[in-house]
Amino acid sequence: MHDKRYSGSDLPENRAGRSRGAIGRLLWRWLPPLVWMGLIYFFSAQPDLPSAPGPWLDTVIKKSGHALSYGVLTCLYRRALRPHIRDSRTLRMVCVGLGVAYALSDEYHQSFVPGRNGTLLDVLIDSIGASGAMLLDRWLANRRARSRPVSAAR
Repeated sequence: MHDKRYSGSDLPENRAGRSRGAIGRLLWRWLPPLVWMGLIYFFSAQPDLPSAPGPWLDTVIKKSGHALSYGVLTCLYRRALRPHIRDSRTLRMVCVGLGVAYALSDEYHQSFVPGRNGTLLDVLIDSIGASGAMLLDRWLANRRARSRPVSAAR
């Protein structure tokens, strides 16, 4: 006979299974942005990164890499937070804010790496990448919404 405090799926053994499922979902959502943040940190900790031939090309490649890497990070934040923030505008703004916050912390970290320096210009470029990713996300969402067939009136 089971205790009346628990009903059906609320039994302790079922709660343990739900708990493991919740941890799995948490890891599934948050492991990609954490790994990506780790990669950014790793490259930021390198005292000397390889250079492209020519200073102009080197600058274009490195700054594009900054924008792209923070665009990806912001998309990964969006993926992780989507179940928790229903309003898409708020979700995108929070994700950009997290991306900019990580960019600031990354540039601060670089200021301690020999041969590197943290610059606000790089934070700006990272912010452009993060914002660009969320603008692209909004554009794609609007495009999907326009292409959906209108359901028949009831």
